[in-house]
Amino acid sequence: MTYRGQCFCGAVEIEVAGTPEAMGYCHCRSCRSWSAGPVNAFSLWKPEAVRVTAGAEHVATFQKTSFSQRQYCAKCGGHLMTNHPTLGLVDVYAATIPTLAFTPGVHINYAETVLPIRDGLPKFKDVPAEFGGSGETVAE
Repeated sequence: MTYRGQCFCGAVEIEVAGTPEAMGYCHCRSCRSWSAGPVNAFSLWKPEAVRVTAGAEHVATFQKTSFSQRQYCAKCGGHLMTNHPTLGLVDVYAATIPTLAFTPGVHINYAETVLPIRDGLPKFKDVPAEFGGSGETVAE
């Protein structure tokens, strides 16, 4: 399956193919600040499954830490994706690919939440151990 999306103004178009490695919600302060929202919906993909199909010249990157290379459209500021080189994965924001049936499976960085969500999904204090976190879960 192939999904297409674009930035806010449409100058940058992206395509993802296949199935995401994971989908969920991030509650960390960094994602909240970047997204200007109380929680960020993510879909993680292998880098080879993600490509910019139009407007690559408008893609800009902001890197605050070595963990995240946040990409956005330089024309409109619309957020596109975040490359996570230490994980070998790319987070394509769920809102960027509207035809993807977003099926969250986890909450990460829930210890930092400002919007508690009681949905029965696992809530990790930080991130799962296989991604370098404590793997510790917290109660809803």
